[in-house]
Amino acid sequence: MSDPLPRELVSPGRFTDKIAVVFGGGQTPGEGIGNGRATARLLAAEGAVVVAVDRDRDRAEATAAEIRAEGGRAEAIAADITVTDDIDRAFSTVLERFGRVDVLHNNVGVSLAAGDSPLEEIDAETFERVTRINLTGMVMSCRRGLEIMREQRSGVIVNISSTAAVLRYPNIAYKTSKAGVIALTESIAIENAHYGVRANCLLPGLMATPMAIEPRVGRGGRSREDVVRERDSHVPLGRMGSGWDTAAAAVFLASEHARFITGVALRVDGGQCLLVG
Repeated sequence: MSDPLPRELVSPGRFTDKIAVVFGGGQTPGEGIGNGRATARLLAAEGAVVVAVDRDRDRAEATAAEIRAEGGRAEAIAADITVTDDIDRAFSTVLERFGRVDVLHNNVGVSLAAGDSPLEEIDAETFERVTRINLTGMVMSCRRGLEIMREQRSGVIVNISSTAAVLRYPNIAYKTSKAGVIALTESIAIENAHYGVRANCLLPGLMATPMAIEPRVGRGGRSREDVVRERDSHVPLGRMGSGWDTAAAAVFLASEHARFITGVALRVDGGQCLLVG
């Protein structure tokens, strides 16, 4: 099992019997816990029935197995966020089994692992690949999820953007696509408020997640310790966050504790965005 569930973050019963679909519910192999798996486990600990969706069935099933081992309820579905038919099939499966979708959490994202680079080095194929994963797939997931939520006249969407959207960040496809996630979320929020649907997004900063750390280890001869030390040095609170920090914010925004909050882009960055100049 990956990182132990931090019980101090759990508010029991906030999601009792709610159906939560987590795209990107598996995670990149490596040390620590990813944002998607942490969010899935925290939602389940607060009572939700979690459907972990991931391109890699084994990774999604690993998340579901961890939830079940902790006493929660979870199922796994294999679906590629870049394939619209996969997205439709995933939602159809959820509807067939549970009849509704109360929470949609979109966590899929990629940068260096897909070959992202600065503008002067990017090629069209790489830019399109990163955008298809980070933004186009999220648009299609939200489109299908909103069809369900509009009909039931309730639901919450939480999308994962990044502080890279608003801070200096060299790799252009990731930065551009994550800025698009903010615009997407704001559009969903205003166009669907009268259906009783809320939408918010998170801007995680420097996180000690496998997706963030693993592709950087070995680049330029850097060790894992070098990567962690350098990233920690940029955070005013003195250290990177973890997947649990992202999860805690995501679960709050999806809960009734945030029932009057919609259309926000919430920074989860240890104060990094306050560093100007």
